[in-house]
Amino acid sequence: MGNIRTSFVKRLAKELIETHKGVFTTDFEENKKLVQEYSTVSTKHLRNKIHIFYSFLLIFFFKLF
Repeated sequence: MGNIRTSFVKRLAKELIETHKGVFTTDFEENKKLVQEYSTVSTKHLRNKIHIFYSFLLIFFFKLF
């Protein structure tokens, strides 16, 4: 079941990237508030996993360019 959650988190993070381009930053705390605002996830644990993965993706892409 762990793999299901991981793919769920990755899919939601990628959907947030596509739908809300330019809104998120590399700031961890700001992204946490924005994920809570823009997603429909009800649990704090999943919301945290999503914004951690999202922040990781943003930092990774900023380092590439």
